[in-house]
Amino acid sequence: MQPLLHLASISPRRSELLTQIGVVHSIIRVDVDETPHHEESPQEYVLRLAQKKALAGQATLDRTDHPLVLAADTSVVVDGRILGKPRDREHALEMMRLLSDRSHWVYSGVALAADGVTSSLSTSKVSFCQITPAQASAYWESSEPADKAGGYGIQGLGAIFITRIEGSFSGVMGLPLFETTQLLQQAGINPIMDRY
Repeated sequence: MQPLLHLASISPRRSELLTQIGVVHSIIRVDVDETPHHEESPQEYVLRLAQKKALAGQATLDRTDHPLVLAADTSVVVDGRILGKPRDREHALEMMRLLSDRSHWVYSGVALAADGVTSSLSTSKVSFCQITPAQASAYWESSEPADKAGGYGIQGLGAIFITRIEGSFSGVMGLPLFETTQLLQQAGINPIMDRY
């Protein structure tokens, strides 16, 4: 029987991705300060937050069982600038203007806390078509961008803007499954082997 995994995220997308590969898990809500550190790169930022979330999740559990806690963090980056979740409509439309007709980077850090904490980074390059102001406005009205890093969801309506992706689709969604599986296997959870 595989060890119980706890996901330190209330993101339905991350939970769906774990379920997709057959990993049974529970959900833990964690609150961590997500302020970037001075001169911290986007890659360092997502790895640090993923580790911090995993350890924060573990701290809420009974440590005698060495609970396994998985966490992730994703950032959309344009010109070295991290685009968080849109604060409001104007912020979302500004993000669409920045992403329109160009490429950007998506970094997803994933971390697993057990006896210690291990982590891995997924890097993807996403290219967008030209987005008209009317399209950006209609997309905001769909309500999809409101809780998404970079103001778009690759797994939803936002996919219509994507002309090319180099990297991990699941990483852009928020939980890179290749890197996640590698970490899980080190902890004794083998999604495909345990399932069939």
